[in-house]
Amino acid sequence: MRRLALGVVAAAVVLATPVLAHRGHSGLTVVVIDAGGAVSVTHRFAAHDVEPALVTVAPDAQPTLDDPAAVAALEEHLDRRFRLEIDDERIDLNHAATDLAGDNIRVDYSGNRTPAPRVRSVRVDLDFFPGVHDDQEQQVNVRWAGVTRTLVFRPGSAAQTIWF
Repeated sequence: MRRLALGVVAAAVVLATPVLAHRGHSGLTVVVIDAGGAVSVTHRFAAHDVEPALVTVAPDAQPTLDDPAAVAALEEHLDRRFRLEIDDERIDLNHAATDLAGDNIRVDYSGNRTPAPRVRSVRVDLDFFPGVHDDQEQQVNVRWAGVTRTLVFRPGSAAQTIWF
């Protein structure tokens, strides 16, 4: 009887392990501001979080990152849904690179701002994949002069400003 009970507990643990391995949907964005005016933005996601969003992001493409049309639509979506202001100056970003490596997605953008000796404020507004994952969380790390500040966005979050 004891063996049966241990067997049932062991089976429950083994079956529950995949559920515990991925509890939510999240991504990471890193913004690096250079004193010379260069700005880089890197978005990172798990492919298994992004592919369900491709149905709405790329409705004319296959909902898979194997389809170049879906990847191009994703790049355009991220560019359109991420807005960045540094000291009240809107930063226009250009797609620089996309790296698809297994379950990891990295999409890089670059831009320029008016060179200034310091940064006072950075305003970020993003709304990736609305209506796809209710628990989507995007952490945004902003780096300037060796200091990193962090913002966290969830579905419906308003624009946020950090101060240096």
